[in-house]
Amino acid sequence: MNKDNQILEKFCAKKGQIAILIDPEKAQNPERLVDLIKKADFAKVDYFFIGGSTVTPEEMSLTIEAVKKESRLPVVIFPGDYQQVNSKADGLLYLSLLSGRNPEYLIGQHVKSARKVYQLKDVEVIPTAYLLIDGGKNSSVAYVSQTTPIPREEISIAANTAIAGILQGKKVVYFDAGSGAKHHVPFEMLKELKDMGKSTPIIVGGGIRSINTIESLKASGANVIVLGNHIEENIDFLLELSTYANKIEK
Repeated sequence: MNKDNQILEKFCAKKGQIAILIDPEKAQNPERLVDLIKKADFAKVDYFFIGGSTVTPEEMSLTIEAVKKESRLPVVIFPGDYQQVNSKADGLLYLSLLSGRNPEYLIGQHVKSARKVYQLKDVEVIPTAYLLIDGGKNSSVAYVSQTTPIPREEISIAANTAIAGILQGKKVVYFDAGSGAKHHVPFEMLKELKDMGKSTPIIVGGGIRSINTIESLKASGANVIVLGNHIEENIDFLLELSTYANKIEK
């Protein structure tokens, strides 16, 4: 395992960073994928996250290769399955689905991938507390993992679950409302965790469709904000992201 922590340190460096999530199953058109990568680079996003609930190893490998060919941004695996571990990426979010009680996604997937992950030489492995939050729509993550999301109004349960993950040694907390969510993760969940004095970086994704929401998530404590479904539906949103990035730089 690569232990230099460059990506983790970058996560911690500032609030409001942007990651574009690419689902290899939805990225089968090479021209459209290249267009997305180039526009994301122009928009000065910070990371590409690669993954999906039912992605094959071949799809994962081809997509990572395509992204790395066109961009120098960090490529981080956001795995839905142990088979999605890939040595060509720069980083791996080693997810534990703490919001559910299915042992397969608490430890089972990790046991299956342990030897391969342990032997990775150039991939930064980042232990991540992964919390699925109700986004108003049945998500593929909930279906595949056979777990129930934390209700939106249960702010304390979400924060306590995140704290438990941190105490177990997780280096990042990821709040996810799921792909195509109607509602993003409540700002209060992020604020609750930050108000407890925790410096652990927060990643948040799902249901994010406007610059105003991105700015509010940043103000609430989000280090990395993940955009996926909205970019698939409206790639021109990357132009708005470019303006946002230039504003942050100033």
